[in-house]
Amino acid sequence: MANVLHIVVCAGIVPDPLQTLEPAATPGGPGIKNEMVLPAVLDPWAASALYEAANLAGKNPGSKLWLVSLGPKAKLQQVMMTVAQKVAFELVPIDGPIGGFADAHATATALAEAISAIPGLDRSKLLLFGGWESATRGAGVTLQLVGERLGITDQFQGVDEIGLHDDGSFEVLERVEGGKHQVSVCAGAPAVLGWATGNLPEPRNNPQVGMVNMRSIMPALQKAQTAALDANGLKYVQVNLPKQQRETRVEKNMSADEIAVEIVTWMGKDN
Repeated sequence: MANVLHIVVCAGIVPDPLQTLEPAATPGGPGIKNEMVLPAVLDPWAASALYEAANLAGKNPGSKLWLVSLGPKAKLQQVMMTVAQKVAFELVPIDGPIGGFADAHATATALAEAISAIPGLDRSKLLLFGGWESATRGAGVTLQLVGERLGITDQFQGVDEIGLHDDGSFEVLERVEGGKHQVSVCAGAPAVLGWATGNLPEPRNNPQVGMVNMRSIMPALQKAQTAALDANGLKYVQVNLPKQQRETRVEKNMSADEIAVEIVTWMGKDN
């Protein structure tokens, strides 16, 4: 017996991680140098959530899938040209600033308001998906805050797998320490799932899926609501690139255990 689900995926867009990202001061606070000209991609963690959501919706006829994304409209359009060819979804865009320096509470407020305004969304069938982490300065709390603002208290983070049962309940595998998983059983929707990498590969591009998606994506982008993210008192005193340090020494007469001990000792120092 199939379960009808309403799955909402929160997925931000980020500068391509293969680019050199240099922090810079802007009138609105810290940002990324030349951010608007850097190529952008769908956040890899959130992309895993999207692919898992599409797979789950496909296995349960009648289910619906929405992608809620916050970013400048020009960047959203650029990224969606590619993402639209992967899986079928309905886009809910929010025209707002990109980057990893926005306050998590302000971002969660904008996302929760957009989700609440989705026509026909049934919260009793709602599974809220998103990335457990982010390729930007991941605050680690945004998805949790969105769920709380929507009144969803059943939340799972670091998810790698979900197994849906006929009665609407589902089993979740969450990552824990030591390379193991914690197995949890939830009675049913609504629930929040912050995905790790999942188990599914990136779907191949399908131009037909892309054409169907773009018929709704372009009108949605034109109607995108603007969100000004307040700082809420958040301030950055200093932002720098991570320090790079390399020390090389060739040793021919040390055992593996001796090398390991020396490395651990070095890591324990205040470098």
